[in-house]
Order: sequence, then C-alpha cells, then structure tokens
Amino acid sequence: MRRAYFYAEQAHDGQQRISGGPYVAHPLAVAGILREMHMDHQSVAAAMLHDVIEDTGITQDAIAGQFGQTVADLVEGVSKLNRIEFSTRAEAQAENFQKMALAMAKDIRVILVKLADRMHNMRTLGVLKPEKQRRIARETLEIYAPIANRLGMHNIRLELEQRGFEALYPMRARRLEAAVKSITGNRKEIVKQLESALTACLQRENLPGRVVGREKHIYSIYKKMREKRRSFREITDVFAFRIITDQVDTCYRILGAVHNLYKPVPGRFKDYIAIPKVNGYQSLHTTLFSIHAIPIEIQIRTEDMEAMANNGIAAHWLYKSHNEIPNQSHIRARQWVQDLLEMQEQAGDSQEFIEHVKTDLFPDEIYVFTPKGAILELPSGSTAVDFAYAVHTDVGNSCVACRINRRLAPLSEPLQSGQTVEIIASGTHPNPAWLNFVVTGKARSNIRHFLKKQRRSEAITLGRRLLNKTLAGFGYNLSNIPKDKVGGLLEETDFDVLDDLLEDIGLGNRMAYIVARRLLPGDSASKPEPGEDDAALAIHGAEGMVMSFAKCCHPIPGDPIVGYVSSGRGMIVHVESCNNIAEILNDPKKHLSLRWDPGVEGEFPVELRIELEHQRGLIATIANAVTACEANIEKITTSDRDAQFSIVNLTVSVRNRIHLARVMKRVRVIKPVSKVSRIKN
Repeated sequence: MRRAYFYAEQAHDGQQRISGGPYVAHPLAVAGILREMHMDHQSVAAAMLHDVIEDTGITQDAIAGQFGQTVADLVEGVSKLNRIEFSTRAEAQAENFQKMALAMAKDIRVILVKLADRMHNMRTLGVLKPEKQRRIARETLEIYAPIANRLGMHNIRLELEQRGFEALYPMRARRLEAAVKSITGNRKEIVKQLESALTACLQRENLPGRVVGREKHIYSIYKKMREKRRSFREITDVFAFRIITDQVDTCYRILGAVHNLYKPVPGRFKDYIAIPKVNGYQSLHTTLFSIHAIPIEIQIRTEDMEAMANNGIAAHWLYKSHNEIPNQSHIRARQWVQDLLEMQEQAGDSQEFIEHVKTDLFPDEIYVFTPKGAILELPSGSTAVDFAYAVHTDVGNSCVACRINRRLAPLSEPLQSGQTVEIIASGTHPNPAWLNFVVTGKARSNIRHFLKKQRRSEAITLGRRLLNKTLAGFGYNLSNIPKDKVGGLLEETDFDVLDDLLEDIGLGNRMAYIVARRLLPGDSASKPEPGEDDAALAIHGAEGMVMSFAKCCHPIPGDPIVGYVSSGRGMIVHVESCNNIAEILNDPKKHLSLRWDPGVEGEFPVELRIELEHQRGLIATIANAVTACEANIEKITTSDRDAQFSIVNLTVSVRNRIHLARVMKRVRVIKPVSKVSRIKN
C-alpha cells in the first residue's frame, strides 16, 4: 500500500485538482474511504492507483508488473474509456458503465472502488460549475446510490443520496433541512419518553438489547412526499426506533414484548429475517400505536444484521479472515452481477443496457412462491411474465398463461407478496405487447433480444425473396451468381456476411434492384429477360414483423395488391387502387408487383361504413350478424348524419374477399340498414 501511494504520487506529479490542491490527495482520500470499510490491501492499493491509467501515460501492464495482475485489473475496471470519441455524453456514460459492469463480473471489488471514488467526488463537488454539479448529482442518484442500496451498503447510500439531493435541488434540500430541525426540538421529550418505555419493557422481560432513535433522512422524506403525495407533516409524524440485540431468537421475543406494550398496526409487520431483502438486509419491521396514539416504527435486528445493513457486501471482507465462507450478501451480489452480464449480452447497445440496469435497481420488492414452494424476489409491480423470466429465460420465452393462487389470471396482472404463481408454457414466442407491462430488466432485455432475432431472420428471408425476384428478371438466381461478385459487393457495402446485406434489403434500407444490378456479371445487367420481371411475389399472410398491411386501404386476400418497401420498416402491402401510392406506381424501382398465395391463411382487418336509421338495440343486431358469419369486430364507432340516420364505422377481421362479401350481405338484410360499403381510403 505504501508503494502504491508513492507510485501514484510520482505518476500524478505536477497535476492539480480543480480546487488547487495536489491531485494525489483524491486517490489517497478514496483509499481512506475503503480503509474505513475494512477492505483488503488489493482494493486499497487499486484506490491509490485508480486514476493512473486514465490520467497519466502509465499502462495496465506496467501496474501489473509492479503490483500484480489483480490490482491492475481493478484499476482498469474503474478507468473510463477516454481514448474513444463518443457522439454524446449519454453514450459515453453508458459505454463506461458497461465496461465497469463487465469488470465487476470478474471482480466485485471494482464497484466498491468506484463507489468510494464517487463518494469523494461528491464530497468535493462544490468547486465545480453548477451544471456539472447537477449532471454528476443526477448520475449519482440514478445509478450509484441505487447500486450501493443493491449491495446493502446503507451508510454509503445515505451519504450519496444526501449529497446528490443537495447538489441537484439545493433550495428543496435547505427548506426540508430547516423544517426537520424545527420539529426536532419539539419532539425531544416524546422521543425520550418512548425510548424509556421501550427500554423498561426489555428490562421487565429480561431481554438483552439497546434502543436507539432512528432519524429520517432528508432525501428519504423528499422521496416519500413525492411518491405517496403526502405533506411533510404526514411523513414526519411517525417516530422511528431500532432495537439491536444478541441473537435471532431474541428478535422474535422482543417483537412479542413490544406488541404487548403497544397495539400493532394491522398489515404493517414485515419479517425480513426469514425472507431477507434482495440486498441481504435482515430485520423485523413493525408499526405500533404508542402513547397519545402516536405511530412508531420499530426495527428489531441482531448486531451482525446491523453491521451487514450498514456495510453490506463490504462486510464480506471485514469477516473474511475469520470465516472463508462468503456471506449471503456476497452471494446475492454475485448473482446480481451475473444477471447484469446476461442483460449486457442480450442488449443491442450500451444505452439500452444502462436503461435495463436502471429498471432493475428498484428498492422495493415482493416475494412470491413457485408451485413447489421456492421463494422468488421480484421488484414491486412485477407481473407473471417477469416471474417466468426470473425462473428461466426459456420459461419466459414460451409462457402463454398463468395461475395466481390456482386461478387463471392475465399475464399483465401485477403480483402481490405471498402469492403462488404457476406458469403455463407452450411452444410460442414472446409477444411485443409484453414490453408495455414488464418491469424487470431481465424480462425486458430477453423479450427485446428475441424480437430482434425474429425480426432479423424474417428480414433475411424477405430480402432473399426480393433479391431473387429481381435477379430472375435478368435470368439469374443468387445460387448461380459467382462468389467473387458477392464477396466484392460485401466488401464495397461494409457487410461481413451475405445475411447482413439481405437483412438490409428486407428492412427496406437498400433497394433490391440496385443490389441485383451490381451482382450481375458483365453486360447481363442491361438485358432483362422478357416477362420475367413482371412475375409477382407471392404473399402468404404470415411473413411476420418485416411485412405489414397498410392501414389506409386494409388489403385482404382477393384484392389486387402492390408492395412498397419503406426504409427501416420492411415491405408495406397496399391495394393497387390506394391513393397513397398513386405516385409510387409510376416508378418501377419503388414498388413491387405482389399476388396472394392460393394457400394464404389468417384474418385481415377491413373497414366498413354502414348507414342506418335510428333504432334501439341496432348495434347489438349488427354485432350478432357479423359474429354469425364467423368474423370478429375489432373496432366500432358511431356518428349521427342527421336526426333520422346514423353512420357506423366498423373494423372487422375477415379471411378474404368472399368472406367479406358474406358479412356485408348479412348486414345489408337488416331492415333499418340502408347502405353498406367498404372503406378503401
């Protein structure tokens, strides 16, 4: 550690902090914070050296040669990516966080060094410009304070939140601090009385334990006021105490004693000893009606639980010399980092990854049971889909329904603590609509990853069909194009494999006609074979996410159709007579002749306009007529044309034009209906 200090002092020689002091004061202070946390010598040495790679010319290999590979890896994990140019600050922040998360997967101590670094930066934030202070404070409140909470490091979380709040909202912090001080004086007598009553209760029952008053922190008061929409007085009317004892058995006996002393508030008891929080926190929580009907919150825990609550994962190193078995907090932290790694692999880019991580840092959780009685911890507001992905990715990808406490329930229903959840799986795929209600980062990243893969495979298939159709006009096919021609085009277009090029064509980012012209050998490009180019592409109706049916004209099987390839969206199918593509039809490169495959399946929406006389119960009669023809009503709107006639706009799902004709005929024979027509634009 001494060598690490002198090495850092020499490396940073001549550099200064913005405050004017020597730069080495910062790494020394960070090392001091880790020392207070009782971290090992490698972590403290890494703290001394944590800015050396980033701010001086010294390399990771040089540090490894002097202090060993472990210290060098810790320093590299904390260092920012300052050799890469980023287009935005958000992208730089996301990339740096992703790099640190990958380093955490190898060694969890990386995040502890980073938290200590952030703590000292927050302590010296006052010398920076206000906008920089706000940016760093926001990042601290959004990412680093929740991570400290996730790792069970209560003391560090409180300081990061307090300093972040003061920097981000200085006026609100000052007002709240003044309000807290003003009520503290008035409450001293009540606190003293309650403390004496609780201590006397423990002595009467011969129960060991010390009672300490628990002050509410300004940021937690502010959060509760915002989230619960309550006034300052409502939040601070509750008095809080902590009773710390010797062992778990005594915790439950103390609980019985205090419930005997004051009446408990129903529904406010939580047992975090039997079922610890996600971050390893353990304690009994109860709320009581005390003297003068004042509500008091009490936490009951052992000395070990108190140390764990304050130090979290850092307590692993504090007790390591006595016991080599990792504690629960450490095991949970490792599991969380593994989940981070899985999310990083599934995410499309660093900004999507950081979005998933922020989603996953919820402080509140619920506890639900599998049918076999195993307990799963999930963020508050989780649904059966989140539960399914927490069990296993494959269970999530294939879930179709669920039973909550043995009753069938919608997948989107928020779960409550204590429920038993059973997932019904089938050979289906994730539904894009799930993204509207899932809350865990794991579920969100897995759904997005699957949909991207599905979209890619569908885009490749469509791109291949479009390119082969265009090549057929010149008497060629992808299979008989020389490999050197394909390789040359891939090099020219910066694609690694042909599938990437086909995906680009399928998504509409590149025109099949232009790609085909560049693939053709010699002068073949100028000689299309007669009639071949007019061969229409067959539509099966189940092409997936890269083919959609225009909402302006609602094409259905039997309609003459034409395709328009839209950039980024793939192919959009229109009816030939649609006004929206009238201009495109004049340019053969922009549209594509299509035909319906004889075996086309599925249901297609179509809009109908019905004119009818006012009559009670007529909408129900129309609905019955449509249902009798085996068609579904998707949407219905009505408007008055005049005092006597109304217009009903109906969106129905039909199989083809013949099916539509049957529906229209059935509606037309209803006596008050005067006219039924299909809306094509």
